[in-house]
Amino acid sequence: MSKGYWVVRSDVIVADEYSKYIEIATNVINKFDGKFIVRGGIQTEFEEKGYSRTVVVEFSSYQKAIECYQSIEYQNALKIVKNSAKRLVSIVKGT
Repeated sequence: MSKGYWVVRSDVIVADEYSKYIEIATNVINKFDGKFIVRGGIQTEFEEKGYSRTVVVEFSSYQKAIECYQSIEYQNALKIVKNSAKRLVSIVKGT
């Protein structure tokens, strides 16, 4: 079975509020056995400029990654992130 990945690019606008999202989202991701592969850190962009922060989360399957994102718990966390960050979220099926 192919793994699933969240690839999240973001610019944090309100750090205090975003930290609340991180706390809730981390608990939800752990509940779905997600594993953080990349969580912020130094990045160097080539060709085009994008967002200042990148997060990659690995799940045991693509379906599990989708289920986590669509869960009620995660949707509640998204209510916080709407005003605290600008984001681009992709869920990708691994090979």
